[in-house]
Amino acid sequence: MTDRSISVPGGTLHALDEGSGPPIVLLHPGIADLRAWDAMVPHLTRAGYRVVRYDQRAFGRSVTEDVPFSNRADVIAVLDALGIGQAVLVGNSRGGQIAIDTSIEYPGRIAALVTVGSGPGGFDGGGTPRELELMDEGDALESAEVLDADAIADFDVRLWVDGADQPPDRVPSAIREAVREMDRPQYLPDVVGGQPIPLDPVANDRLADLRCPVLAVAGSLDLSHMTQAAHRLEAAAPNARALIWDDVAHMIGMEQPERLAKAIVDFLAPLPRWS
Repeated sequence: MTDRSISVPGGTLHALDEGSGPPIVLLHPGIADLRAWDAMVPHLTRAGYRVVRYDQRAFGRSVTEDVPFSNRADVIAVLDALGIGQAVLVGNSRGGQIAIDTSIEYPGRIAALVTVGSGPGGFDGGGTPRELELMDEGDALESAEVLDADAIADFDVRLWVDGADQPPDRVPSAIREAVREMDRPQYLPDVVGGQPIPLDPVANDRLADLRCPVLAVAGSLDLSHMTQAAHRLEAAAPNARALIWDDVAHMIGMEQPERLAKAIVDFLAPLPRWS
């Protein structure tokens, strides 16, 4: 494992580089950092892939000044710093949206794309009345004048790790506590998050431009928006397939790392090699 510090305009990204072979870049969700992929990385490196992951700005050990920046350009900066011409992107939740956006903006750099509990920016799959009630609860916590980091992290674990209204013992307690530990620091005072520049036009209006092979993985225990987003990608992108699992929620790479890694390896096996 190589630990890297990568300079980007107005910030520094902490990255890990493991294994050898065609490169895969893992993009973490908005409630975690690169440690969300800890359990899955060994399965991918043993399958013969070079696996790169990094903390996005203001997550984990990465930092940013309060400046405008592009998450897509940060992905490319990581590839350039590590001498990678082309990579496969695997993104969970927010990381999946960044992966989609990057694949549209920099098509020559992305060999294939895997989204996990994610979808294109600008897509609105709606939700059940109960799901909308839960989202309102989360919005209220995050818009409070004084943020309660513990309350927000507890809510995020209930919604995204357990799954909406799922029992708290559905997943191992170690996973719940790991996500809480990664999520809580984002809501502490004085955290600088920078000013992300959105893709314009949004990805949902440009899915015809998403020409690389796409695998969209979602869990039925996640919010219904996520399965709808996977089907949206399958229907609108030229070379996309949805894979829906009935027994997982949002953090699939932590819940079932071996199963997700196998799905990724099987998806990538027929493709021409990249580097």
